[in-house]
Amino acid sequence: MDGSGEGKLFARFEKHAEFADIQQSLLALDLTVVPTAEESKEEIVLLQKLSDILDEYQEQSYLLDPYFEGLVVPVVDSLKSHANVSISDCSIVFSSERVQRVALLLYRYIKCRGYKTITRFLPHEIADLSIALTYMQNANSLVVEVDQWALRYTFLLWLSLICMLPFDLAQFDVVEGGNHTALSIEHIGKEFLSKAGLEREGAAIMLSRLYMRKDTLTIFRLYLSWCKETIRESKNPFTVIGLLQVLCEVLKSGSVGQIEMALPDVLAIAATVEGESALFANTVVRKYKTKLVSRVALRILPARSAGGTDSQDSIEVPDSIEVMLEQLFQSLQDKDTIVRWSAAKGIARISDRLPTDFADQVLDTIMGLFSIHSVVAASIYDLPAIAESTWHGSSLACAEMARRGLISSERLPELLNWLSKALYFDLRKGAHSIGSNVRDAAAYVFWALARSKNPNELAPHAEELARQLVTVSLYDREIHIRRAASAAFQEHVGRTGLFPHGIDVLRKTDFYAVGIRRNAFLVAAPQVADHPEYRRYLFDHVLDVPLRHWDVNLRQLASQSLRLICLLDLSGLGPQVCSRAAKLLESPDGTDIHGGLLALTELSIACRDRASSEVEREQQMRDIFKYLAIVPHAVLVGSRNETVTAAACHLIASTVTLTEISMGPNTSVPKWRQVVDFGLKHRRVSVQEAAAMAMASISKLVDCFATVTRLIRELRFGSFSSQQSLGRVLGVIDYDSFPKCLPDSIGCLLECARPSRDAFSTNVEARRNCYLAIPQIVQNVLLHLNDHMSPEVFTSLFDALLGGLEDYTIDERGDVGSWIRMACVRGLTSVSEILISNASTINRFDDYLPPSKYHLAVIGILKQGVERLDNVRQDAGECILRLLRLPVPDVKDSERWQLPSCGLLVELFASGTESVGWSDGYWLFPRAVRLLEIEEYRQPVLTGLIMSLGSKTDNIHRPVSTSLSTYARSLPASGPTEAYDLVTLANDLIKYAKANISSNNIIVPVLQTVNVLLEAGALEKLSSDDSGIKSLDSLHLMASRHIDRLKSVQRIHESMKIVVNLLAFDVMFERCITSLPSFLAHRFPTIRSDAAELLYLKVQSMDLNKDTEEVEELLLETEWSSSDIKAVCEKAQHIVESFKGEI
Repeated sequence: MDGSGEGKLFARFEKHAEFADIQQSLLALDLTVVPTAEESKEEIVLLQKLSDILDEYQEQSYLLDPYFEGLVVPVVDSLKSHANVSISDCSIVFSSERVQRVALLLYRYIKCRGYKTITRFLPHEIADLSIALTYMQNANSLVVEVDQWALRYTFLLWLSLICMLPFDLAQFDVVEGGNHTALSIEHIGKEFLSKAGLEREGAAIMLSRLYMRKDTLTIFRLYLSWCKETIRESKNPFTVIGLLQVLCEVLKSGSVGQIEMALPDVLAIAATVEGESALFANTVVRKYKTKLVSRVALRILPARSAGGTDSQDSIEVPDSIEVMLEQLFQSLQDKDTIVRWSAAKGIARISDRLPTDFADQVLDTIMGLFSIHSVVAASIYDLPAIAESTWHGSSLACAEMARRGLISSERLPELLNWLSKALYFDLRKGAHSIGSNVRDAAAYVFWALARSKNPNELAPHAEELARQLVTVSLYDREIHIRRAASAAFQEHVGRTGLFPHGIDVLRKTDFYAVGIRRNAFLVAAPQVADHPEYRRYLFDHVLDVPLRHWDVNLRQLASQSLRLICLLDLSGLGPQVCSRAAKLLESPDGTDIHGGLLALTELSIACRDRASSEVEREQQMRDIFKYLAIVPHAVLVGSRNETVTAAACHLIASTVTLTEISMGPNTSVPKWRQVVDFGLKHRRVSVQEAAAMAMASISKLVDCFATVTRLIRELRFGSFSSQQSLGRVLGVIDYDSFPKCLPDSIGCLLECARPSRDAFSTNVEARRNCYLAIPQIVQNVLLHLNDHMSPEVFTSLFDALLGGLEDYTIDERGDVGSWIRMACVRGLTSVSEILISNASTINRFDDYLPPSKYHLAVIGILKQGVERLDNVRQDAGECILRLLRLPVPDVKDSERWQLPSCGLLVELFASGTESVGWSDGYWLFPRAVRLLEIEEYRQPVLTGLIMSLGSKTDNIHRPVSTSLSTYARSLPASGPTEAYDLVTLANDLIKYAKANISSNNIIVPVLQTVNVLLEAGALEKLSSDDSGIKSLDSLHLMASRHIDRLKSVQRIHESMKIVVNLLAFDVMFERCITSLPSFLAHRFPTIRSDAAELLYLKVQSMDLNKDTEEVEELLLETEWSSSDIKAVCEKAQHIVESFKGEI
């Protein structure tokens, strides 16, 4: 993702006190007590809190350094105490979970700051050796458990620290002369060298520290022999990685004598590893082999003296160095980055110890790698994909050489020549490109040069360097490359001061300015181009690189950036854009053609804005328009050239003139109309939209009555994609200039928008586009609304939008009707805004937008705002806020358009500074239920809440049910006529259910709503009110009537739940009992079983003041899913009689 957020920067360890308290709570636990499941969860939470805090400081872990002693030592002491007790008293059993958590805490410290820092706080007394060694050898200790990897890792690091203490290991031997202790430590280390986890890292560190001791040289010789034998016999890469890690550590820090003794064996091991193809195929094995070779070379060569280069130039370089360098050059071209990186650092370190001439030869070889694949390539973009590894490795090596000041002034021009190509290394490979790592490494080289070279040496190249770096920092596709180039530019500005306008340009291209691609292209680039020193270079680069890039989004941004740069010198740069774009249009590559068309389109926008007269503007548009003829017509309407077709339509929309239209077939682009027609019927939405824009531009110049009539005829009965284009075209036609075709367009839209229209009934996208066209038409004719559109016609459009709010079409894609509802929500809002904002200019405003229609629109939008789909609610919520901010129309009796209870709406949804959260059910529904207090909104809002409550999505169902239940409990049983009460709520539910009694899609959510209210105890007050009792009786009747006729299992199930839940009301008990057989003896076995189960649970939770033991026994012992319906009916009747006390 382009432009991710940046992490917080700290100045100190702000959470030290909190962290220490949590750690103290964790360490205070008794490690010998096994925690309960609940205690274990709490301890895991404590450890996670500590981990989260350390993770926050991962990037600034040095801030913790002053606190480590007080934090790490208690953790280490706890583990040491555990080990000491464990080996001294085997009868004590420790909690594996708690010990593991302490070990994991210590590992978190190591992860945060590194083992070298944390190891300093481990115990390092001589007596600690026996504790750590015995614990690791103890077969009964916790280290043998598989999941105790953190414990093993930390104890291996502890042993590695003890091995560094200057004492003789032999003094711990039971038998003299046997090196028993050293061999025991070695055995433990070798055991873990083959592990895949961190234990291998710890074992390698421990063994390297062991072998670097003076009293273990004999053991080290045996280890080298074991390594050669293991490599030949073992096919386990983890083992080989481990033993190579040990050797690398020894070569890094071992004594000179030890290294000289081991060199032949180490070189033989490296050769053996390379000879085992199965092992050498492993990336990490190759990395450590590369590291091994480079460290051997470093130990052979003397370190560079501080006095100067004379003594360094006089050293004799062994022949073996050339062999090792050759191996490193091969690794520099490895397919894996970590191997190339290791080789680059190794080559640079070795070169730093070589004589100047020899180091210069190394640099020459490195730069020679750039040319391996360049001989047959015409340009950087023609290189083979395999060149990526070579160029990346070479760039890394050059960067490491530059960091150490190993680039001579004589070689600098050649290096810069190659780097200027590496900065733009971007090769297309399938659906993506490769080369970002090469460009990143090239920027690293430039950064290193700024730090190591004298400004006088860089001065001849400064301007070219500045242009290249600023270009990449602005126009590279990847955020990390733009930032890397910006960092290199900053380094040069700060250290050399050679770049033109360096500080000003740096301000415009800093880390944050180039972090967002759009900002870099459209804001920073034009600002930098304001400096003449950079303008031409940026101009050329945009035309040569991003405008021809494989990424279509980059080409679009590049064309817009090009326009902004051209505006700085339109008379000078404009003609050059035309000539160079023309060359792109001649290319056989569709990418180049698309880029050229985009460039011409953006140039036409610039020319149109800057033209001094209408004559000049038209001439410029015609000059640009004629370039479209360069592209073959077959390419413009090619089946796979949708981007080119869309760009051509955009160019036509931007440059078409009355003169070109009037010329007919004699126009400079004879088939441009065919391109637009093809675009209108295209299957791609982007092409349809571009073609519609072209039609919009044409309709502003000439009367399109005949064309629109033809399009209506062709598109209405065309393919699915053609039908979808119809609404787009009719919505953008300029009816204000030429209104003749307006009635036909409106009639077509109204007819096609109806779901009953056969040709459009299944084409939801087409109908949605028709609805989207309605507000566009209204906006289009607004200036002469009274002339072009009568109130009756406008009302028919408004009614169509209102009708679209009831479209709940469902197909295999889901609720596709929501696309239409969202379009209508936005359409009603836009139309209302348009008319109310211009009410004073509209005659007979009352007839165009009667208050009743306006309030119906608000009611419909509110209903959508409380329904089940998040995106629909969010759209509706944003539209409601727009309407709340809309002033009343400037007409007589304007208060009639004032929203009912507007103050409450503002309080609920428009107060405070919080962002719109209508998609968040937990934010919305506690507020939305209060809309039931407004009588005008009550029924539609309740309907929307019912639909949401019927949702199967938990994050919708739960907040709706909770909010509605809480609100219902706050209502009185009955109250004043104008106030909402519980009886009215129940009656509203019953009324809505009766009105839709045959629709399961509506009745089931209503029954679910009733059950939610019953189970939450929200309807308890009804039993104390006469009207409430009638409502309960109606609910019972609704749930129990004609159950045997119903086929929907879900509806029957919800009805059964209502009857059972009503048993809790004393006034309803007798009636509900008589209804139970309808469910207990239902023909569907699942209904019988569920009814029995729910009734059993209800009986247990109710206080009936009578013995229900027999009923419970019947419910439990009866096989309700049995096929013997007669027996089930008898049991059901028996239960009813038992309830009535007749037995």
